[in-house]
Amino acid sequence: MSKPFSTDNPESRPADGADGAPGASNFIRYLIDNDMQSGRYGGRVVTRFPPEPNGYLHIGHAKSICLNFGLANQYNGTCHLRFDDTNPEKESPEFVAAIQEDVKWLGFDWGPHLYFTSDYFEQLYGFAVLLIKAGKAYVDSLSSDEIREYRGSLTRPGKESPYRNRSVEENLALFQKMRDGGFEEGECVLRAKIDMAAPNMVMRDPTLYRIRKQSHHRTKDQWCIYPMYDFAHCLSDSIEKITHSICTLEFENNRELYDWILDALGVYHPQQIEFARLTLSHTVLSKRKLIQLVREGYVSGWDDPRMPTISGLRRRGYTPSSIRRFCERIGVARRDSLVDVALLENAIREELNKTAPRMMGVLRPLRVVIENYPEDQVEELDAVNNPEDETMGSRKVLFSRVLYIEQDDFMEHPPKKFYRLAPGREVRLRYAYFITCVGVVKDEDGRIVELRCRYDPATRGGDAPDGRKVKATLHWVSADHSVEAEVRLYESLFVKEDPGSEADFKTVLNPNSLDRLTGCRLESGLANAGPGFRCQFERLGYFFADPKDSKPGRPVFNRIVTLRDAWAKIRGASNP
Repeated sequence: MSKPFSTDNPESRPADGADGAPGASNFIRYLIDNDMQSGRYGGRVVTRFPPEPNGYLHIGHAKSICLNFGLANQYNGTCHLRFDDTNPEKESPEFVAAIQEDVKWLGFDWGPHLYFTSDYFEQLYGFAVLLIKAGKAYVDSLSSDEIREYRGSLTRPGKESPYRNRSVEENLALFQKMRDGGFEEGECVLRAKIDMAAPNMVMRDPTLYRIRKQSHHRTKDQWCIYPMYDFAHCLSDSIEKITHSICTLEFENNRELYDWILDALGVYHPQQIEFARLTLSHTVLSKRKLIQLVREGYVSGWDDPRMPTISGLRRRGYTPSSIRRFCERIGVARRDSLVDVALLENAIREELNKTAPRMMGVLRPLRVVIENYPEDQVEELDAVNNPEDETMGSRKVLFSRVLYIEQDDFMEHPPKKFYRLAPGREVRLRYAYFITCVGVVKDEDGRIVELRCRYDPATRGGDAPDGRKVKATLHWVSADHSVEAEVRLYESLFVKEDPGSEADFKTVLNPNSLDRLTGCRLESGLANAGPGFRCQFERLGYFFADPKDSKPGRPVFNRIVTLRDAWAKIRGASNP
């Protein structure tokens, strides 16, 4: 029975919906379970995802999103989306909108709990004033270089600033002058008064406020002083009554300052918990380095399908459920480790194996003329849509005298273990007939431009009634009943497993990360594939109609991922 499927509605096919909830071995879940049993926080679970709106989110952020929203869902709590917008020179509404789109696309909803640190600027300023009045903060007039020198080192204690013992009244007046714009950038900062000999260098009188005479994307020119991350972060958590403030391991040393600020002010105190951030092989996840790739033109933008950004993965063809499943599988640990990008690829491959319809596409076409096939005849052959799901039924593919096969599926002088088409050899055409190559046509430069073949009419459907066997089955399309398309083949952006460890990560960029093929030929049913349609090109991998560039009648497909080991086979490393 033939059952049509929609190429213009990518959501018309089922997907495995991993919900991102952490597994039983998650140590954070263990801590929350203990808090729930003890009654800490009154049985509430309130988490937050606090991105800085200075770039697009990447796969590492997806891990944090799945963790924070997943825990909130699991414990019937809430998760806040809060933008840490304290650095006006690097932030923009574009990034704010992109981050919200990415979180929603991943399948999570913050409901009414959308916040900005800039919502709390007046409160944060008030908290800073309270620290000054308590003698726990002071305005320092040292330069940034002097502050760095005075801080000391891991083996040498710091020394106190000559401005450290200014009176409360003087500090209040100077801090007000900072707010009023009476100082230029770098002239002074507000610092916490803690301990210049502290073993933890974070505690050596850290900066709480600095001057930035930049227009803010929300508050415009209302402020010219902005709180530092450590100050704003813990107090924003406190204001929102977060219960579990989950962050990555690089903030472990900052937890002491987080606790000090909240205790010094005597305000509500969330619990900071650190986990290992994601490090993915053949990838950089440093926002600074990703910005370099975009600004210096190594990629086409934040959503370039080679980028590890969520928008790049979305454009490549990854699904939200595959990313959630990947985040769930890698788990949550206390130690950093390098995760093989193959785990991410396997997550989408496993899903699409079950859900993606099979189609035929020829990426590097070689013309085949079947000499004994009637010139005006066209046949409809049955093709299975997905052997993993019988309910997806079958479709009709058109067969005619002139076909295209892959150039790599023919060799005039094949080596011993090459089993595909060659002069005098018989192979099976998928869903169609056995054909035998009887001739080769070359151009004036000696390049093969056409094969002359003969078919066996008794093998319709791909089997011989006399029981004879062939060693290869090739995919194909009818020349007159196929659509021309562009296909983009992607590989890892870097050739080294850990590009971030290089002195200059750009020296290990993969020159073959994008192969843009034009003149490809696809089944006619893909002519109007809607942007976002996913399918498997048989023997070639899983592909996705590019949501930006694919147009009706002019499809553009991105390869999401290869079939397991299949790409090397098609290139001739071995045989199907």
